[in-house]
Amino acid sequence: MRFIHAADIHLDSPLTGLATYPDAPAQLLRTATRDALENLVSEAIAEQVDFLVIAGDLYDGGWKDFNTGLFFVQQMGRLKTAAIPVYLLFGNHDADSEMTKRLVLPDNVHCFPSNKPATFKLPALRVALHGRSFKEAATHENLAVTYPDPVAGWFNIGVLHTALEGNAAHANYAPCTIAELEARGYQYWALGHVHEHRVWRGASTIAYPGNLQGRHIREAGPRGALLVSTQGTEQDREIDAVERLHVDVLRWHSLAVDVAAAHTLTEAVQLVGRALESLCASAGELPLAVRVTLTGACAAHGQLFGLEHQLRAEVLAQAAIVGSERIWIEKIRLNTSPPNLAHALAANVAARSDAVAELQALLVQAASDPAFLQGLQDELMPLVGRLPLEVITAVPELDGLRQGNQERVGELVALYAPALLAYVATQEA
Repeated sequence: MRFIHAADIHLDSPLTGLATYPDAPAQLLRTATRDALENLVSEAIAEQVDFLVIAGDLYDGGWKDFNTGLFFVQQMGRLKTAAIPVYLLFGNHDADSEMTKRLVLPDNVHCFPSNKPATFKLPALRVALHGRSFKEAATHENLAVTYPDPVAGWFNIGVLHTALEGNAAHANYAPCTIAELEARGYQYWALGHVHEHRVWRGASTIAYPGNLQGRHIREAGPRGALLVSTQGTEQDREIDAVERLHVDVLRWHSLAVDVAAAHTLTEAVQLVGRALESLCASAGELPLAVRVTLTGACAAHGQLFGLEHQLRAEVLAQAAIVGSERIWIEKIRLNTSPPNLAHALAANVAARSDAVAELQALLVQAASDPAFLQGLQDELMPLVGRLPLEVITAVPELDGLRQGNQERVGELVALYAPALLAYVATQEA
């Protein structure tokens, strides 16, 4: 016996982060969640599974366009033709949907009620599915403890839309614990609500498939459903495998590029290009929406912050060259820092006993001298006030100085004193 466990389809939910880019794949962004569902149905038919479970959030809440529902009905019709039943539980987003309340579904789709738990039985397979839909979006009741006892001698599946324990990134709906789920005595728990894939194998197998299609950069990586296979007799069936089925049509990826070796913007861009090329080679054929973050202490740090518009244009060009219309840049972030060469040069001053060494001693003392720091703060404030906002926010010490934080003045002295010493020592030589 084999079945597919899916959840969090969020049909027709918009993909965000690329729409403002003139070269963004507009059609793919509009239809991505539909295409992912269509892929899921095709996989179910190709694998000839016994049934499909959808553990909540089929829709995206508040939708009034019935074309969304009609598309879902069409896909369920494909499964009906293939004699594949569907067991559908409504989650927090579905509770807000007009289509959930009004749309008549094909008779191969069995919906769990929201007033109390229900059990659907497949006698030929000796499988029992237990579940309860959300009646209201903000359901904070522990629904799991209300589920019925397992059917003796059958393979029992619990279908539940829940945050489970420890998932602080998601709204705490239908909270419960792993121990509570295992205590029900079911062989498998088909969960939804959390958009990341995760599987626990213990007294019960408990699984989140994740959502079908990533919708923004926080949902990066492969997305899809789970193919669950069992072995043994109908009276003594055990789970054999829980495999991922990737059905997404556009994949989000966070790419960190170390540009420490770059001395110029051009060299940094070349490093980004090579990183994009490697990503493209390892990602298969799927289109990619990529957030590029430049990291590392590099000599090009000042150029990168000063020429951000040019940097963005250059990275977009690299994506066009490497990706051949397969890579789109969601965002470019700078997380670089100045090189540490000044510190290394300043360290040589410690061995001296002349005026340069005396300057070093004064700078060390100045970093903890309140009177000196106050005077320096008074001198610097007018200069900082004339700097562009993006420069101030890029340097935490300047941002703190602007807010009147004297500790930040001391940090500025500590940060730039080595550079000053290195400059003096170099000029003397």
